[in-house]
Amino acid sequence: MALYQRVGKSLLLSPRSAPPRILSTSTALARRARFLSTEAAASSSAPAKRKGFVEWYEGHLNARPVLTKAITGAFLWGLGDVVAQVVPTLIPDEDGNDDTTKPKKEFKYDIPRTARAVTFGFAIHAPLSHVHFNLLEWMTVKGGFTGLSIPIFKTVMEQFVYWSWFSNSLYHGAMGAMQGKNLTEIENRIKDVLWDTQVAQWKFWIPVQLLNFQFVPVRHQLNVVLLTSVVWTALLSAWYPPEEEVEGVDSEEKKD
Repeated sequence: MALYQRVGKSLLLSPRSAPPRILSTSTALARRARFLSTEAAASSSAPAKRKGFVEWYEGHLNARPVLTKAITGAFLWGLGDVVAQVVPTLIPDEDGNDDTTKPKKEFKYDIPRTARAVTFGFAIHAPLSHVHFNLLEWMTVKGGFTGLSIPIFKTVMEQFVYWSWFSNSLYHGAMGAMQGKNLTEIENRIKDVLWDTQVAQWKFWIPVQLLNFQFVPVRHQLNVVLLTSVVWTALLSAWYPPEEEVEGVDSEEKKD
């Protein structure tokens, strides 16, 4: 009974008069609890940030779809041109010529060229593509297409009926206009490269768009195209460089 009374009194003591062992144990438990709560908050913050960015972009896409896609297009078209200019300098010559006596052309980054790509992606390609994808969806609904016929119909309409011919002609024409070419020069350029561009487009884009139209919601289909266009823009820029570079190569060949 006396032992019970002593234990009861010790439990009723204030924290200041509690034994040191009890204070140290309670302090350690409190610190451990604070550490666990901080760790849990830190581990849950990363998914919240990722989810927050998706929600932030989705909100802008719903509120301002054209502007959001235009800004996205400007960034990705510019990135594609950066890749097109930088990557070829990292690839050795195809003939494997190691002749050190032959002077190597010094690489100089073309800022105006990237600016043209950014302008095209922001002001021309993304806004018109927004209209194009919504038009495709409208035609699909009006035509009553369902199931696998939806991606097939959209791909045929896009690649063979109107969009690819229009967009590729627009690309070459806009690039020529921003380089200061006149209408005759732009027309000749389109005639020279359009068919080759079309063939390359069919090889590259038909598989991409079949998957895009089948699995991606309409509001995000342009984003898939813009992301994939980093590769496509790099290919276009590499295959069809600015006219100044082509003319320079032609003049050198004429000298030989």
